[in-house]
Amino acid sequence: MVVATSKQTWENDVLNSDTPVLVDFWAEWCGPCRMVSPILEKLGETMSGEIKMVKLNVDENQELAMNYGIRSIPSLLIFRGGKEIARTVGAATEQTYEKFVKTSLSN
Repeated sequence: MVVATSKQTWENDVLNSDTPVLVDFWAEWCGPCRMVSPILEKLGETMSGEIKMVKLNVDENQELAMNYGIRSIPSLLIFRGGKEIARTVGAATEQTYEKFVKTSLSN
């Protein structure tokens, strides 16, 4: 399951999470973002307990997107202990994202 977050819930959903969090920075008008969404839903189910999936609409939360230097979407950032530990930009396959998550979490 992918949870929508916002400026109001960011701290609770991402920074204070006990579980590592993958944040999908996306927008409604972004075609590649719409392709990524079902992949993240599936990964959220198969990797449940290992990582939490969260999405942030950059149009509605421009300040947060700017704080994290988001210039292209989709941008996927992984946070652990409130800190960014990995980042990937652009649409990719389920296998690519799964490898990205597992590699990032093993470091």
